[in-house]
Amino acid sequence: MQKVGFFKSIHVKIVLVYILLIILAMEIIGIYFARELEQTLKASFTKSIEERVDLVEFSVREEIIKKRGEEDPTLEQSLRSVLFSIRSEDINEISVIDPNFRILATSETTNQSIVGQRSTDAMVRRSISSETPDNKISLKKGDRIWVLTSPIIDQGEVLGTIYLESNIETVFEQMNQINRILAGGTAMSLAITIILGILIAQTITRPISDMRRQAQAMAKGNFSRKVRVYGNDEIGQLAIAFNHLTNRLQEAQSTTEGERRKLASVLSNMTDGVIATDRKGRIILINDPALRLLRVSRELVLHRPISSVLGIEAEYTFEDLIHMKESINLDFSSPERPYILRANFSVIQKETGFVNGLITVLHDNTEQEKIDMERREFVANVSHELRTPLTTMRSYLEALADGAWQDQELAPSFLNVTQTETERMIRLVNDLLQLSKMDSRSYDLNKEFVEFIKFFNRIIDRFEMSKSQQVHFQRLLPDSQFFVEIDADKLTQVIDNIISNALKYSPDGGNIRFGIIVQEGFLKVMVSDDGMGIPKENVERIFDRFYRVDRARARSMGGSGLGLAIAREMIEAHGGAIWAESEEGHGTTIFFTLPFELDEAGEWD
Repeated sequence: MQKVGFFKSIHVKIVLVYILLIILAMEIIGIYFARELEQTLKASFTKSIEERVDLVEFSVREEIIKKRGEEDPTLEQSLRSVLFSIRSEDINEISVIDPNFRILATSETTNQSIVGQRSTDAMVRRSISSETPDNKISLKKGDRIWVLTSPIIDQGEVLGTIYLESNIETVFEQMNQINRILAGGTAMSLAITIILGILIAQTITRPISDMRRQAQAMAKGNFSRKVRVYGNDEIGQLAIAFNHLTNRLQEAQSTTEGERRKLASVLSNMTDGVIATDRKGRIILINDPALRLLRVSRELVLHRPISSVLGIEAEYTFEDLIHMKESINLDFSSPERPYILRANFSVIQKETGFVNGLITVLHDNTEQEKIDMERREFVANVSHELRTPLTTMRSYLEALADGAWQDQELAPSFLNVTQTETERMIRLVNDLLQLSKMDSRSYDLNKEFVEFIKFFNRIIDRFEMSKSQQVHFQRLLPDSQFFVEIDADKLTQVIDNIISNALKYSPDGGNIRFGIIVQEGFLKVMVSDDGMGIPKENVERIFDRFYRVDRARARSMGGSGLGLAIAREMIEAHGGAIWAESEEGHGTTIFFTLPFELDEAGEWD
């Protein structure tokens, strides 16, 4: 998580807001206090001056209306005495002007030259003409002075006016001094306020910072830390609630992690493939079995459309798959081998009906399809194999029933054909029963140790003595003795089927070769003929049930197509393997292997 900048910190913001509020409050108080104090001081100053002016006015009026004798001082001298008597530090100058605007006297000793001169001051003229006092504040030599004019009236007659200049600058100096004292107190209070603000902000931001650090730890998966509770106020209650939330998240995370591990274990150990998509049909999850079934890598399929990955984008859209109720088969077969997958689809849906995605389950259906195909082919082959002799028998029996039994030449022939077809059906049913026992593993092998070379020669001798065609047997057998543990009857049936097939397909004058070699603990047995051979693409299928390369010829020779299938089951039951090698037009060689023990052979020796 990104670190919070200094000026973006809530701690700094709280302190700044606190300080700004204090400054604002103090400024408002200071302004109000300064204004009111200024008004009070000015009012007190002007009132004091006005009171003294009233005394002066009374004295001046008395002097003006006084009747003077020869020994009395002149009016100017009397007025000068009156004005000199009220001089003070806050009164700069006071003058008396008669109605004709002539200055009668002034208190300023250095300015006595203006006595007798006419005043041109507008306030003086206005005061005399309007018979009302007037005042103003003006600048004189850089200082503020308060100018006052007050008319002298006696019985409705204007006797003149008093002109006064007072030094009001002292009032403003007092205000400046008081403001400096107030500013110093404000600065001191502000410093104390800042310190208190920082301490108060810390009490608020400390638990918030703890919760921030806890949130960062929780984001990293650490739920062990707890927020310290500093009090029982709202922030303390928030800290308690945050700790409770941490515990609940830890429990939920543990539960979720457990479920995730269970799901991961289930998905990884499933034999079926599972694919999950988002609401747009893009793959967001795929397990390993699905990757193996589709034969792709995880990087190639993630975030790709599922219909494209499954190779069905031409037939189905994602909306079609959402509404798909039945499973569909995905055919990935190649010319060499079949490969079919079955896909089932399930919608991930909220309670509101909103589709969140799609779950697809893949199952390898190749073997099932192969089994179904083989079952259908098996039923068809059995039906065909049984129908052919039954049809033949019915035809001959119908002919006998129609009177052919009375014909001494035809009747024995017809009965012989019927008996032959019956024996053929019996062989077929016996072979089927034997294969059924092998499939269900409901048979036992009566194994015993047999010297295989002698056992093999005895079977070859039997066929050599009973053969009716000109076929030469060639034995390429070793002189050594090899003892194998086998079921002699079952293995005799295997070798009989192999040699019978070799005789059936060998031409007159052909050769059948028999050989045995030792190979890695196994006896490798070979039976080879000079027959018509088998096409290369059909060699591996001759051990399938009912499979014939040339069906018409094989059926005419009395074969059921089950001999080599039984041989394969028997050899594999003995722990060996059987296979064929052939070239069309140049004969076929059947190989099978049997395990043998050298120690056992040594004991028999």
